[in-house]
Amino acid sequence: METPNLPAIRALRPAWNKGRIVGQKRPLKPKHVWAVRVRLELAENHLDLALFNMAIDSKLPGFDLVKMKVVDVMASGQTKERASVLQSKTQKPVRFEISEGTRASVEKWMEDELMVGSE
Repeated sequence: METPNLPAIRALRPAWNKGRIVGQKRPLKPKHVWAVRVRLELAENHLDLALFNMAIDSKLPGFDLVKMKVVDVMASGQTKERASVLQSKTQKPVRFEISEGTRASVEKWMEDELMVGSE
């Protein structure tokens, strides 16, 4: 019994990554970091600015960054100069210094009416 030759199956559209550079990207240069900060400040997007600044200071991955609570960075109504966060993959504490600009952006974010009394 002979098996019929089936036609070759071809994709109807090209692959999503055809011609694109995939993999690890180059780190941001300082001028790009400042450009992002300025745009977020001009847009008055306090949440994104605080998270962006905190990400730069702490060098934590995004999933650890969004798990942070207010008590991790604030004490008695003022932003701490240093913070310690438990990394989820290694379960080790990561200590980092919070820069002055980051403290200012976090305090501005905490003044938002939605954040008052929030964790």
